[in-house]
Amino acid sequence: MRRATCIAVAVLAIGATPAAAQEKDIVETAAASGKFDTLTSLLEQAGLADTLKGDGPFTVFAPTDRAFAKVPKKTLDELAANPDKLRAVLLYHVAKRKLTAAKVVNRRTIKTLNGERLRVRVRGKKVYVNRSRVTQTDVEASNGVIHVINRVLIPR
Repeated sequence: MRRATCIAVAVLAIGATPAAAQEKDIVETAAASGKFDTLTSLLEQAGLADTLKGDGPFTVFAPTDRAFAKVPKKTLDELAANPDKLRAVLLYHVAKRKLTAAKVVNRRTIKTLNGERLRVRVRGKKVYVNRSRVTQTDVEASNGVIHVINRVLIPR
């Protein structure tokens, strides 16, 4: 493992939730945290909540409410008016496997459920997926893992 990767894994693992302590699925875990209200609302609106309550395993790169606040209102309105586009954006945040922080930092790309790939970069002690910085990792859920990000990922 590269030195930068080792440092990033060590830094990101701080504050991780033990797997045994988590009995809620990804949607329940996100809702219970209180910082993903916009994400959970949009998942319900797009009809994806039941999918992410399913067996999985899933990895979700979850933008916080603060990340959604950075998205222009016009863009959010367009997504709300176009269910297919909203689903594509939300599925761009999800991988169909459990990728812990240790696995993420050793990848260059991650294929998402919308069919496109996220680019992974490690810079010093920071990890990025596309232009979003991972701010917390390995939030365990019964059907996968959540990594918190500071920006909404928009597919090209």
